[in-house]
Amino acid sequence: MKAMQGFPVAPDKRVPRDEWDRAPWNRWSFQHIREILPTVEVWRGNGPIWQFQENLTDLDSVTFTSCSGKPTTVIDWLLQNFANGILVIHHGEVRYERYLNGMTERTLHLSQSMAKSVTSTVAGILVSRGLLDPEEHISTYLPELEATGWKDAKLRHTLDMTSGVRYVEDYEALDSDIAATDVASGWRPAQPDVPYFQCMWDQILSLKDTVREHGALFEYRSIETDVLAHCMERVTQTRLAELISKELWQPLGVQESACFTVDAAGYPLADGGFNATLRDYARFGQMLCNGGVGNGQQIVPREWLLASFDADPSLFSDKNNMDLDNGAYRNQFWIRDIERRILMARGVFGQIIYADMDNSLTIARLASWPEFVSSERKTDDLRAFDAITHFLTNQ
Repeated sequence: MKAMQGFPVAPDKRVPRDEWDRAPWNRWSFQHIREILPTVEVWRGNGPIWQFQENLTDLDSVTFTSCSGKPTTVIDWLLQNFANGILVIHHGEVRYERYLNGMTERTLHLSQSMAKSVTSTVAGILVSRGLLDPEEHISTYLPELEATGWKDAKLRHTLDMTSGVRYVEDYEALDSDIAATDVASGWRPAQPDVPYFQCMWDQILSLKDTVREHGALFEYRSIETDVLAHCMERVTQTRLAELISKELWQPLGVQESACFTVDAAGYPLADGGFNATLRDYARFGQMLCNGGVGNGQQIVPREWLLASFDADPSLFSDKNNMDLDNGAYRNQFWIRDIERRILMARGVFGQIIYADMDNSLTIARLASWPEFVSSERKTDDLRAFDAITHFLTNQ
């Protein structure tokens, strides 16, 4: 599907404003967010780029068995799963880098929910400075939330998505809370005769109900990240884009400035609106893999990252474990297995940063799946990562 081509673009090639993130349009749109939505820059600063040695290896023919039981190769897995790019770093060296579907090393690609992990990483820095306390009540930072379902919830509950606030994250339902978030965040126009919120803060204030006791169960709800981000903005009196630039993007020595989509109030969408290059996502992942060290300095407290493994898999229900049999969720990271040191930042439609501290391996893979989520594709991702890990560690 050749979207947005022609001078001028023909009507049948134009990306529909209300379906830009759906297939087949997402094959183009995820690499062109600044042409679709209002954004704010996350400045890279004037510092030097964090450079990596290259020791490139052809991983195309590395084999593994897919969840369908059929033998496949890394390149077939990438092509059949709508990949836009992949970069593999092992022991600090770039071992594999591929771009597909017209993507280049300078293309900013939508992160979807990998943005949650970027946001929480900066939250960890603020915690280390005493500006935030995971055990403090959210209303300490945002008194307005006393009148919402977050009354009596702690910051820890938003970090781990264990608050009891009622928020339905059904991507296909037009009347779900996540559909309202799409409108409030500016991602979609409002539906005729359907009430909507002007911005994300207004939606947060509207969520009055709870469905369970805070801390009782993990339930994936994107709005929790936006509550966290508003706490971060309030205590620093700094917009999120500037805060992430100052505390993470500039120290990291990234190659390109990133950007966030913004709502009508100028709020950068912390739960999914971040955009960056493949190489810079990989730099972020490598910093995680290094225990918070990147570009020659300790950027994120090592204690914060290691504490992310102190997760409770019993809080996962079968519905919410996202195909991680011994996995968990903590500090806005997916934990593949509580007995292994692997942090994952995940986003719908196939975005993933995989930081394996035990094997000094970082994988960043960007994609534009036709589905929001797919158990089969996620299983094959992990099988491919295991095959790549085995190949590189046994060379």
